[in-house]
Amino acid sequence: MDLSTLTPAKGSTKTKKRLGRGYGSGNGQTAGRGHKGAKSRSGYSRKIGFEGGQMPLYRRLPKSGFKNPNHIEYTAINLDTLEKLATEKGLTVIDSQVLVQQGLVSKKDRIKILGRGELNATIQVTADAFSAKAKEAIESKGGMANLVAQKKEK
Repeated sequence: MDLSTLTPAKGSTKTKKRLGRGYGSGNGQTAGRGHKGAKSRSGYSRKIGFEGGQMPLYRRLPKSGFKNPNHIEYTAINLDTLEKLATEKGLTVIDSQVLVQQGLVSKKDRIKILGRGELNATIQVTADAFSAKAKEAIESKGGMANLVAQKKEK
């Protein structure tokens, strides 16, 4: 066996339709494009959403809503979750890497610590944002609430 004997599997390839090669081919003269009009010309491309002159769907439907381009999405982690982590795993330092390992957030998520639940452990927490109640609860138990240095995004 050598490379010159290799062929594709039967039925896996089709021969290209040869347009505009005379009357006998069955696809001569207008090459399957019909007579005249924009669609018969080279370089024609229909506008996306064009419906033959009818008002297109995207213009018939009303506009609605607003998407704030400056909105930052955070993944919320509550104090009770931090308490559970600290007691079960014996952690004193909790940051994004620990939360990713525990499966609570994904790698690129921004984390905000919220104040639901009780915190009894003394822990050092590093996150992207803290609610006032959460920060107060962490610091009242002798812990530290550290903010991650934010990168400026364009």
